[in-house]
Amino acid sequence: MTNRPGLPEELRIAVARLSRRLRNQGNGRLSFTQYAALAVLDKHGEMTPRELADHEKVQPPSMTRTVAALELEGLVVRSPHPTDGRQVVLVATDSGRALLAEHRRLKEAWLWQRLQSLTEREREILEAATPILEKLSRS
Repeated sequence: MTNRPGLPEELRIAVARLSRRLRNQGNGRLSFTQYAALAVLDKHGEMTPRELADHEKVQPPSMTRTVAALELEGLVVRSPHPTDGRQVVLVATDSGRALLAEHRRLKEAWLWQRLQSLTEREREILEAATPILEKLSRS
């Protein structure tokens, strides 16, 4: 395979389009940013608001608004930090984890339907490409 000059643009457009379509398949109760923050807490456990902001690469005031909205919905709770009385830690509630699970289920069901319309060979290519796409997303 050659280094086709058009590949980066084609890949960017395809990934952006798929991402946009996938984003629209959830239950729509929260914003993308709120779902992302909730997913981080679900995956990594308790974090300070600062750690969460750093992880999501957003400014702390932005994360403060996101966390406040999640708290208002009962999806995240604050607890005293175990060693630093000046800080709090955030944790996803059972309701937050359930909402996230349903959101993921809806998105994966939509994607599964689209995958069924592909040939077996196309699904094999996507399966082989998935680790490569993951590697690109981490770079």
